[in-house]
Amino acid sequence: MNSSHSNSVDVREKTASAGHGEVVVQIKDVNFSYAPGERQILSGLNMEFRRGQVVAVMGGSGCGKTTILRLIGGQFTAQSGQVLFEGCDIGKMNGTELMAARRRMGMLFQFGALFTDLSVFENVAFPLREHTNLSEELLRSLVLMKLNAVGLRGARDLMPSQISGGMARRVALARAIALDPPLIMYDEPFAGLDPISLGITARLIRDLNQALGATSLLVTHDVEETFEIADYVYFIANGRIGAEGNPEELSRSTDPFVRQFLDASPDGPVPFHYPGQTLSEDFGVRLK
Repeated sequence: MNSSHSNSVDVREKTASAGHGEVVVQIKDVNFSYAPGERQILSGLNMEFRRGQVVAVMGGSGCGKTTILRLIGGQFTAQSGQVLFEGCDIGKMNGTELMAARRRMGMLFQFGALFTDLSVFENVAFPLREHTNLSEELLRSLVLMKLNAVGLRGARDLMPSQISGGMARRVALARAIALDPPLIMYDEPFAGLDPISLGITARLIRDLNQALGATSLLVTHDVEETFEIADYVYFIANGRIGAEGNPEELSRSTDPFVRQFLDASPDGPVPFHYPGQTLSEDFGVRLK
């Protein structure tokens, strides 16, 4: 076992022994489709995300992982069921209530989504300027503290075009934690990163979650790094929970769905082809 894996297991064991706190996000019997009559994206979905945990949501492309983030953030509303954040139903909030809830959520978008015309410093300062009335002196200190936490305090005056993709992801992470939110959501945080940047980002997610006492929700395809830092993993299949458990349990699983995903097998319960007409129907001929 390599040292980074050993360290991540130690962190998980310490977190488990300390016990997790209350449920921060609860998804109860949620059904969702983008329009009436269209394909059901989520069906009877039930999930819990507890304080202090790093929880991963995994599954094939198009299975509804990012949709879960959008439901929690209030971009979409479920047709039925509840999405509860700190005990409050996101789907029943008015605009003012939803904005207040969102201020308690950090979001790291896929590929960072930095403001290209703002410096590294101003990208991290943006949520603080928008949602607080801090003095410039205090704001500067907070921004530098967040940048220091991701190892980029020295890059404060650079523009996004002057830093690497891995560094940009770390700046985006500093921005996501600027307001010390109790919930941090990550949409494919490892996509497009080189192995070194990927390892650094994974350790930052784990360490920052531990330091903040937050809940981290990862939507990701990266099995190896995710299993090293996650406390719990949900696998989504056909809009439902296909499997769930801690990484050690899932690694030993003989469930065909879990094995297909972990072993990257093209054959298994998850089909390669999107549902549609048969080849014979599309081409108008009988194919052998």
